[in-house]
Amino acid sequence: MEDLVVENLFNGNRELQIQAATQLSKLGSKQRHKLAETGIISPLISMLQSQDFEAIEASLLALLGLAFGSERNKIRIVKSGIIPVLLELLQCQNEELIELSMAAMLILSSCKANKLIIASSGTIQLLVQILNLVNSDPNNVINTLFTNQAKIDAIATLQNLSTCHQIIPLISSSGIIYTLLQLIHTSEKSSDLTEKAMSLLGNIVSWSENSISDTTEIPGAIRIIVEAMEEGSPQCKEHAVGILLHICQSCRDKYRGLILMEGVMPGLLQLSVDGTWGAKNMARDLLFLLRDCSDYASTSKQSKHELMEQIMQAIDADGEKVNGTTLALVQEMINKLNI
Repeated sequence: MEDLVVENLFNGNRELQIQAATQLSKLGSKQRHKLAETGIISPLISMLQSQDFEAIEASLLALLGLAFGSERNKIRIVKSGIIPVLLELLQCQNEELIELSMAAMLILSSCKANKLIIASSGTIQLLVQILNLVNSDPNNVINTLFTNQAKIDAIATLQNLSTCHQIIPLISSSGIIYTLLQLIHTSEKSSDLTEKAMSLLGNIVSWSENSISDTTEIPGAIRIIVEAMEEGSPQCKEHAVGILLHICQSCRDKYRGLILMEGVMPGLLQLSVDGTWGAKNMARDLLFLLRDCSDYASTSKQSKHELMEQIMQAIDADGEKVNGTTLALVQEMINKLNI
């Protein structure tokens, strides 16, 4: 059967090629990876350029199967010239092909050896452009074609690329920061989409002072991040507090007041008590930075009462109503800090 798959992919007519690609998708991973050695990636990519829906779909599924779990095959597929073809497919008028193409781009971008090739192909600019179109008008045609999963995969692809420091300047200068903030603002805070967007924003902000400036200069940016910290999934909250911590650490004098003005304290106190392990630690560090004292890096000279007073004053300054629950959170947080 395997020999027949290879023969039909190289020499078969349209129907035989589609049948062979479909059979390839159903083979076990060892069989698929063995067949990749025969050069079948080349005819599969040729099928992507056929303008035939069935052929393109069968080829994409076969290529996804070859790429899954094999770094070597991911490299082979990219070296065979698939990226420009995928970029064309991402602009087609078929929802299913867009979703499969985006999934392929995501898997291929997870391979370290592929990142620079993908980034230099125009992928970043196209994905940001698509996400902008999706976000600008809910009734836009591209919004109906680009499913929620495709949006998540697009952001995750950019996130994969952002793990390579050489690529982050290209991502940061693409306008993605504004795009991500808009997506976070308009999306359900506990959604996978928001979580992915916050994670990518965190990677970008942690890269440079310029990225922090670009973020904070966008009107409402800090408020959007604070809302995600308050309402997001546990992982989203961790990303959000990490971003706020990076911002405050970069220039406390400049950003401390801006963060406090957005009513961050109640959510920050809550996170310091019941967040993830990482979120708790970052919330604690940010609380120290937000305190109104000259020596904010040291706590040994301050009593529990003094620290509580400072935190409560900060909450009052935010205009937040201090109730029994908030006071209990303060007390619990103070107890944890003094352990």
